[in-house]
Amino acid sequence: MEPQKEARTPRDPVARLPGASRSQKPDEEERREGCSAPAATAFDAEADGTSADGLWELPVEPAERRPECSRCSRPQKVCLCPFLPLHPLHISTHLYIIQHPAEENKVLRTVPLLAACLPQDKCKVKIGRRFSEERDPELSTVCRKSDTLILYPGAEAANLEEFILDSPIYPSTIIIIDGTWSQAKDIFYKNSLFRLPKQVQLKTSISSQYVIRAQPTNRCLSTLECAAVALSILEKNNYIQETLLRPLQALCSFQLQHGAQIRLSKEHLLKNGLYPKPMPKNKRKLRKMELLMNSIKI
Repeated sequence: MEPQKEARTPRDPVARLPGASRSQKPDEEERREGCSAPAATAFDAEADGTSADGLWELPVEPAERRPECSRCSRPQKVCLCPFLPLHPLHISTHLYIIQHPAEENKVLRTVPLLAACLPQDKCKVKIGRRFSEERDPELSTVCRKSDTLILYPGAEAANLEEFILDSPIYPSTIIIIDGTWSQAKDIFYKNSLFRLPKQVQLKTSISSQYVIRAQPTNRCLSTLECAAVALSILEKNNYIQETLLRPLQALCSFQLQHGAQIRLSKEHLLKNGLYPKPMPKNKRKLRKMELLMNSIKI
């Protein structure tokens, strides 16, 4: 569940906060793969009196990336565009996705699918961990508006459906944080801007269809699913939810057909004695585990 010069969508250059760096691990792996010589080659080099260390200085050809679809950001061979709406959905709500940098390079992320279904001027993705008025004046202005909401569960969060019935000002903008639950929590609590909008949450009994990625509890939804439910409520149009979930269903179906497995939530594993790891010794983490095991099933 992040920022820079301009909001980033899958169709625009990425906007990045100062200090928000892309992981270097893939590049390091490519260097190791590209530069590693076969054992026989290294042996011959030593036989010729050449230091094997010199092999690391040889030029490396960058790993060739599979061509990606410009709309859904998936490899062209597994493009999901047939499951996207022919034209972007007509909505009046503005959606801001605050994305943790670690989500940007994940293969099975849902935000590109979400952005591909919505008008470019209605869905903006900002990537980063820390936000301020100086770094992102646009986001600061949005957070200070009385008709902006932030979707983040908690004791202070109002039920979205109930809130819009009683609110004198109908919401025009909603902010959603994209990342793991720990990443989202870090972004929410370490950026004072995100505590300016009214905090809301979804009260829904639907189970996540994003079954190829594990969730903490049975009630957790992916970013795309949260946006689908929230937009259908704000726009008073259930067709929006159905349309946004279609590419996610297709993605999961394809992955399961090609070897992926259904990932059960940590809550389900704990309650059914299937959790594969030993219980933590840290009291705080152990308390979290106990809360999951004792939580009420929906």
